[in-house]
Amino acid sequence: MKEAQAVQVIEAPQPPAVQSVSESAVLLQFIQQAATNPAVDIDKMERLMAMHERILARNAKAAYSEALAEMQPKLPVISERGAILNKSDQVQSRYALWEDIVLAITPILSEHGFALSFRVGRDGDRQTVTGILSHRGGHSEETTLSLPMDMSGSKNAVQGVGSTVSYGKRYTTQSLLNLVSRGEDDDGQSAGGGPNDVITAEQKETLVALLKETNSDIPRFLKYMEVASVDEIKAAHFERARSIIARKKKAS
Repeated sequence: MKEAQAVQVIEAPQPPAVQSVSESAVLLQFIQQAATNPAVDIDKMERLMAMHERILARNAKAAYSEALAEMQPKLPVISERGAILNKSDQVQSRYALWEDIVLAITPILSEHGFALSFRVGRDGDRQTVTGILSHRGGHSEETTLSLPMDMSGSKNAVQGVGSTVSYGKRYTTQSLLNLVSRGEDDDGQSAGGGPNDVITAEQKETLVALLKETNSDIPRFLKYMEVASVDEIKAAHFERARSIIARKKKAS
């Protein structure tokens, strides 16, 4: 009587019970071994690769969050050297210039393995600016603003695009990094505006776009800001309003 031959049964592997970055290396080694075994079919290989990609993505996100937490205490408060004038040509509110933000944050981003980039586009008659914060570990986060074209003053079409894009870069960067600019909570006194000055049309568009993007409860937001409509938000409270919505987006 012939002896029964042992039959090797290849089952779908279980993920290694390793709770560190080495988990990915262990699984990759297992995949390499399985790839040389003709008994492992394509479907199982695809499931193994998908599992490996999920582990890599999870580790990359964890590295991003850890690096961001380490970096944020080092980010500076940005001085507000830009000014928005009201109809009487008086300074209504101030803001941080884009060039000041870049000079202040670039060395710190580099030190912690981050890079900031932007994607610019059009949506009908509106300009879209997407800020993308990427980490060397492979994970990235992004936020998008849809803005009306800035044709204030005597700007031509090209200047209007440049001004709008610069505005979008400023506020997507501040949202991604939770940057603070100096003088945002002084009721407008240091900016030279009165305490009752309200936000500009451009600032309103920014808040409305963020509220829509985050699917925010607008009545609840307005109640928190103690106003009946977005138009009534004080210019001195614009940054606080924007930060409130931005925190909701990060938490979602």
